[in-house]
Amino acid sequence: MQKTSEQYDQVIKICSSLFEKKMKDYGIAWRILRPSSMTDQIYIKAQRIRSIEDKGTQKIGDDIRSEFIGIINYCSMAIIQLEMGPSEEEDMSHKETLEKYLANLSTAKELMMEKNHDYGEAWRNMRTSSYTDLILMKLKRTKQIEDNKGQTLVSEGIDANYLDMINYAVFGMIKIEFGEA
Repeated sequence: MQKTSEQYDQVIKICSSLFEKKMKDYGIAWRILRPSSMTDQIYIKAQRIRSIEDKGTQKIGDDIRSEFIGIINYCSMAIIQLEMGPSEEEDMSHKETLEKYLANLSTAKELMMEKNHDYGEAWRNMRTSSYTDLILMKLKRTKQIEDNKGQTLVSEGIDANYLDMINYAVFGMIKIEFGEA
């Protein structure tokens, strides 16, 4: 599990580096989005991955790797939106935004390590396309919970689904980055 922890951290460095660069380019313009719009943005990325996997080709330059990075980053941003709600103002400093973003990824890693302990790294024997399907399933669940105004009877909430999506996308990235795909 030490290997998984180290690889996870390397993937997060890749994602957070891009997040910081985009924050310098765009600020925190994404803060205007409602959580449901964040969910739809993640859906677009996951659906594109599935389309590329199914077709075996793509016409736009961004590859599956970049879409997994986008899913990881948008899920962390979506958790911030759940916590704070949308804002039309630049209501957080870049430092505070980065801290919240990284805290969400740390929470996702802690969850992954606990589940990984119990499941014995079963994810390493899965196909990358299964991560895509699991992300799409989590998105359907998230949309249903959103449609139910956040109410569930026995299920985890929206934030738990975003955390799982982060971890599935990280698994996909690990397989891509470390040649285990």
